[in-house]
Amino acid sequence: MYKVYFITFGCKVSQYETECMRSCFVSRGYEITQTEEKADVFVINSCTVTGSGDSKSLYAVRRLRRFYPESVIVLTGCLPQSNKDIDNACPEADVITGTKEREKIPALVEKAIAEKSRIISIPDFMTGEGFEDIPYESSFSQTRAFMKIQDGCNCFCSYCIIPYARGRCRSKSIESVKSEAQCLADSGHREVVLVGINLAFYGQEFGLRLADAVEICCKTKGIDRVRLGSIEPEMLTDDDLKRLSALPQFCPQFHLSLQSGSKTVLKRMNRHYTPDEYMAIVEKIRRYFPDAAFTTDVMVGFPEETEEEFADSLDFVKKVGFAAIHVFQYSPRKGTPAAAMKQLPKIIKAERADRMKTAGEELKKKYLESLVGKTVPVLFERENSPEFHQGHAPDHTLIKVFRENSKKCLRNSILYVIIEECGSDYCIGRIADDDYT
Repeated sequence: MYKVYFITFGCKVSQYETECMRSCFVSRGYEITQTEEKADVFVINSCTVTGSGDSKSLYAVRRLRRFYPESVIVLTGCLPQSNKDIDNACPEADVITGTKEREKIPALVEKAIAEKSRIISIPDFMTGEGFEDIPYESSFSQTRAFMKIQDGCNCFCSYCIIPYARGRCRSKSIESVKSEAQCLADSGHREVVLVGINLAFYGQEFGLRLADAVEICCKTKGIDRVRLGSIEPEMLTDDDLKRLSALPQFCPQFHLSLQSGSKTVLKRMNRHYTPDEYMAIVEKIRRYFPDAAFTTDVMVGFPEETEEEFADSLDFVKKVGFAAIHVFQYSPRKGTPAAAMKQLPKIIKAERADRMKTAGEELKKKYLESLVGKTVPVLFERENSPEFHQGHAPDHTLIKVFRENSKKCLRNSILYVIIEECGSDYCIGRIADDDYT
């Protein structure tokens, strides 16, 4: 029996797809190992959003080949799909596949072993093709489960390679959403996070909206929470928000992708909103969800970004008052329009990233301080600390409770917690009611 070890880079979609591939290998008799030294087969699920993502994936392949020369190494995911020269760029991999036909990877591994050959299988995306449902069995290792309901992107932001790595938008059928939600509930998961490459575009080919998928999950017996992954801000309508606000299970945490708070930079990025339009959407959401938490991604050092444009971006994130910001430096992706623009020196990008991160830390502290004194329901997770029980509130704030205040295991229970103080990225509280919900 061959043992398989997985390494995953990138977003929540990649994490979900790794779980699907695990199930595919298990169904063919493979054993999954959490110990690198015991593995016969390595599967690296790559990311290509940034240049550093490429580097990490390729480094992982080369390191594994150096330390485990007799193993079978699989490189899959966004990097091979978008890199036409991957054959030469990664000669150390025995099997190379893209972002399609993941279910076939175990068979490709077996073919590579039997024929002692190298296999490259990266089919192109075809116009009009549907969502690729990969069956998998969820293990109850996490209280929170991801469900991928959308793939692909039609936006073609000037800096982004993902439309080439993922193809056009396509959605999981509403019947599959319903079935998978029930499977997750039956496996013991109480929270589901809906994810996609461009999640807000869910259901367009079926005449559906993202709210339809959320409603289906919220109606599933055993699912107490439904959360959204990253969404494009311009896609949320009043009707969507009205429907979501009527669902007690819906978590009011909105990760609205911003990228920049500068009007001119957004235009060069080919983003389809202005800062004023973004702010209008934030204010609209707050009318429906007064306690909503907003998180976002901000790119610094985009080509030709001036100090004034960066200052506008910095001022804008403060104006919104984000609960958390993921800051990253622009890195050119070959084949995108932005790669041909005038690039900024690395030292400027690094300095601006530091300033934006500092602003993000200050905003997060302010947001956490605003929670002190509130009582929130917390879904507790694995007991991984001798000092604390911990879990997340609906706004995704990490909440910790001293173990001495409750000796019993709290995993997968939802309890109300009174928040008493905050740390740098979490809050501490005490249980308001010892009865499990």
